[in-house]
Amino acid sequence: MKISHNWLKDFIKTDLSDDKISEILTDIGLEVEGIAHVGISKEDLENFVVGEVVSCEKHPNADKLKITEVNLGSETVQIVCGAPNVALGQKVPVAKPGAIIKDDKGGAFKIKKAKLRGEVSNGMICSKKELRISHDHAGIWVMDTELMPGTPLSEILDTSTDAVFEIGLTPNRADAMSHFGVARDLHVALKARKLNSVYQKPEIKEIPKSTAKNPIEVEIKDSELCPRYAGLYIKNVKVEESPLWLQKRLQSIGLFPKNNVVDITNYILHHVGQPMHAFDADKIKGNKIIVSTASKGSKFHTLDKAERTLNGNELMIQDAHSNLAIAGVMGGLESAVNNETANIFLESAYFNPVSVRKTSKAHAINSDSSFRFERGIDPHFTVKALKLAANLILEIAGGEIVGEIADNYPKPINNFTAVLQYRKVDQLLGERLHRNTIKDILKLLEIDIISETPTSLELEIPAYRVDVRREADLIEEILRIYGYNSLLGNEKVSFSIVPGEGFEKDKIINTLADSLVALGFNEAMNLSMYNEELNQLFGFEDDQSIPILNALSSDLSVLRRSLYPALLKNVDYNLKRKQEQIKFFELGNTYQKKGDEFIEDQVLTMVVSGSQHAVHWDNPEKEVDIFYLKGIINHLLSKFKLNDIQWEEHQDVFSVYTLKGFIHNKEIVKLGSFNKETLKRFDIDQVVYFAEINLENFINTYLNRKETVFKELSKFPQVKRDLALLIDKQITYQTIVETIHELNNPLIKSVDLFDVYEGDKLPADKKSYAISLVLLDENKTMKDKQIDEIMNQVIKILKKELNVELR
Repeated sequence: MKISHNWLKDFIKTDLSDDKISEILTDIGLEVEGIAHVGISKEDLENFVVGEVVSCEKHPNADKLKITEVNLGSETVQIVCGAPNVALGQKVPVAKPGAIIKDDKGGAFKIKKAKLRGEVSNGMICSKKELRISHDHAGIWVMDTELMPGTPLSEILDTSTDAVFEIGLTPNRADAMSHFGVARDLHVALKARKLNSVYQKPEIKEIPKSTAKNPIEVEIKDSELCPRYAGLYIKNVKVEESPLWLQKRLQSIGLFPKNNVVDITNYILHHVGQPMHAFDADKIKGNKIIVSTASKGSKFHTLDKAERTLNGNELMIQDAHSNLAIAGVMGGLESAVNNETANIFLESAYFNPVSVRKTSKAHAINSDSSFRFERGIDPHFTVKALKLAANLILEIAGGEIVGEIADNYPKPINNFTAVLQYRKVDQLLGERLHRNTIKDILKLLEIDIISETPTSLELEIPAYRVDVRREADLIEEILRIYGYNSLLGNEKVSFSIVPGEGFEKDKIINTLADSLVALGFNEAMNLSMYNEELNQLFGFEDDQSIPILNALSSDLSVLRRSLYPALLKNVDYNLKRKQEQIKFFELGNTYQKKGDEFIEDQVLTMVVSGSQHAVHWDNPEKEVDIFYLKGIINHLLSKFKLNDIQWEEHQDVFSVYTLKGFIHNKEIVKLGSFNKETLKRFDIDQVVYFAEINLENFINTYLNRKETVFKELSKFPQVKRDLALLIDKQITYQTIVETIHELNNPLIKSVDLFDVYEGDKLPADKKSYAISLVLLDENKTMKDKQIDEIMNQVIKILKKELNVELR
């Protein structure tokens, strides 16, 4: 937000420098991000004079150029001019050789005597834009005919300069969204610091009375969305260019002047913070203003010449037949004030902040009006601002007021009340402020004391302070004005860090990420939205997805249900750039909706494809496979002592196969291989394997694990026995392990699969597994009889439960 120092002087007078004012504004929460110096100084206008065109002829060698003779008072010179409006007898601004033309971006060039298409030109006839007094560059500036040739422009133009503060305003400070608001806050700060300050509130003059009736009737159909609406009819205005002082004010803060009526509404907005709008009254059909919500699907052309389709939730300003403006956001093209307008209807209102914000976001309109309405303006200043604007219009554009102000305010908005306890102030500030200091600051902030006790104050807070509602807000206000730097503070600070679940969780996640990086993985960070069409590809129900309101594109229409799609896009991108080792992981959240419940899960997802490692002469190339990825998972699990995982086969619509890993009946991880249909959707033509760890289950399982117990190695040797089994194809290795563990024999320490065979030497519905069992008795050396007895038990239960045959 840009704030002009010269403009501030309308409200506050102080002898402080720009830098000091900047420092104080920043101290009180209105952070000044920079100071720009604008305007035209006398030095800038050196070698610029008034000239009189005494001759104007067509250039012999160029259709769009003219050769003029210009009287500069002391001499008459030839100047070649390309402006279409240059003519004999005009008084014009002339830049003589040596003059420097500057622009608003810091650029500059020096005027020199030159030849243009073979004709000598001794200077340049200037437009208003080239003099930096307007953005009008349609032609040269035709000046007052009474001006004398040779008069320096520095004697005609305003040569005052200005400092413009760029304030990074926080969203809660709606009260400071104008020059008046900033001046009010600055005055409070200066008085609290006992610095000189003369403060003047806006002078509200009464408008001329009219015995006639206001021709425009106002009807509010939804007082919740429009608590207050005021309007005034002014006839016979003359719409034309604004006076230079008004143009300069607006230009100083980066606004382009349009015409006097529109410029006045913009001036009032930045002057006192009240957005306003002027309608061409002759285009209000039925002489009636209706404030109501829009019809869904109807079309509306806004001032920016865009056609917008209304969703039915917008609050609109309407006449008897059509929409005139989107309330608090932007006016309509059809009812806009232009140079042909003779009668206007001036609007000043208070619209519901939430409604304005939803509308502005729905249509991607960020106007100066919506910026203020959606944060909350002063509902009590509506009519005052209307009077300010009306008096300015009468002064600048002429006209006559017809009727009284139509002020519709069915449910007045009251000031807020709150209780402030002194002990809370002391507690939050860390030191005791004098009670009179607290009361003085509150008085400066226009917060009235309703009642007082030795320990507390009951306060009435102005309605324009929408950010001050609670006791903590009041304390923040006191500290803001008292000064953060004024607190003494303690030289010594003592505290102790108590590790909690949050610390442990972050530590676990960081350890997982570091381990994967050490194994050659790269971390990906993708957007948490994707195209809704991907739900079907990955088997997700559309009604369980969470849509994005006002999505930027269809590719970002819903919150992601999985991290797979984005990672597959990463794979495709890298494969197309000849990357042979694909090892990616991403830590992120997935989102879904079940009934009225929104579910957010944190997962760690991995994808691998291509080579396991870089090719080297002593390390042949080896492709990744499911066992490689399962080894990665086992490495991560063992790092956290989670070794008792049970695997089950599973089928997903996007995979060739999927394995799910459980610990204590909680799903910890799943891994598998994407099928061809899924890979084709992402233009990938090689195998890609995936794994996904449910971080909530992983972390909870780790935190609730049994403490690791260390013991010395057994004195007695372990025994290893192998079995070759002929089994049905549908039987999994996990089933065999679980069946053996049903014996509950503590001497069986492990079961491992070391060979799988399927081929023409076996029946079509059979396969061969070779497994190895490790046996150990920690109290004695095992004898052959004991070993054979255990092996027979294993064979017996496998035959009985799984119909296994020994090979």
